[in-house]
Amino acid sequence: MSLKIRLKPHEKVLIGHAVLRNGDKTSEFHIENKIAILREKDIMKEEDASTPGERLYFLIQLMYIDGDNLVKYHHTYWEQVKQIVSAAASTRQYLEEISSLILEQDYYHALKAARRLMEYEKCLVSRIPDPTEG
Repeated sequence: MSLKIRLKPHEKVLIGHAVLRNGDKTSEFHIENKIAILREKDIMKEEDASTPGERLYFLIQLMYIDGDNLVKYHHTYWEQVKQIVSAAASTRQYLEEISSLILEQDYYHALKAARRLMEYEKCLVSRIPDPTEG
């Protein structure tokens, strides 16, 4: 079964190691084999990864698209997980889900789970009172 992708005009998509940019019209195509695919909206640039959850997402993205360096990425991932859990133990359930997917080498779904962690992280930060107020 193939994966159908529909791109808006000028939308970018990462397929394997190639970045494709659509032309002036909406395009539809089918991917017939298993390969890493990320739409432009799901791609995080390293400079945009400013929170612990975002850095974790970026690292998982690297695992997904650059399988040649998995050992390095996995090592960094587990170090970051330890730091996040020690700073915010309430993230444990999110990190367990992500870690399970990482161990299954299901990086695409790990990215989706990391997005949920990032949303939770926003909630945590929004509840922290500003120390300069008061």
